[in-house]
Amino acid sequence: MSRKVIYGVFEDEEILLASAKALRSKGVRIKDVFSPFPIHGLDPVIGIKPTKLSNFAFFYGMFGTSFAIWMTWYMMVHDWQMNVGGKPSFTWLQNFPAFIPPTFELTVFCAAHGMVLSYLLVNKLYPGRSPHNPDLRSTDDKFIMEIQTSENGKIAEDLIVSTLKSTGAIEINHKDLN
Repeated sequence: MSRKVIYGVFEDEEILLASAKALRSKGVRIKDVFSPFPIHGLDPVIGIKPTKLSNFAFFYGMFGTSFAIWMTWYMMVHDWQMNVGGKPSFTWLQNFPAFIPPTFELTVFCAAHGMVLSYLLVNKLYPGRSPHNPDLRSTDDKFIMEIQTSENGKIAEDLIVSTLKSTGAIEINHKDLN
């Protein structure tokens, strides 16, 4: 079986969305869509599940909060006790209001940096790897739909191409992956 990729080029996001619905109704799996801006309602149509990246943000924030609490306790109570303004230095709880700003800042710092790293790793955008974009016009004014024939099993390539043409693709490109 030859491994081919079919790219449908569209001028309007509504036409692309209608084409995606028509292809999915015929059992065609759409690999990806490239567009200059997000298309509302496209993810469920092409079968993309909601992301769980927000769960990572919560855990990174919890790590930051825990680390800040430990750090302020260690620095101000355990390691180097300082008498600041007559406040007792032998207990963390009595000084808690003074530790709210560093706790908040470290929570935000860990959540933000953790999310950036997670996003880059999940999307495979680590150093030395350039992002996949089959047609640079998708960064300006065109919408590109990518369909891999190897992922669609017994669905004929002709059916995919004819559906793309009938639903408004202005251009259809083929690429061999072999």
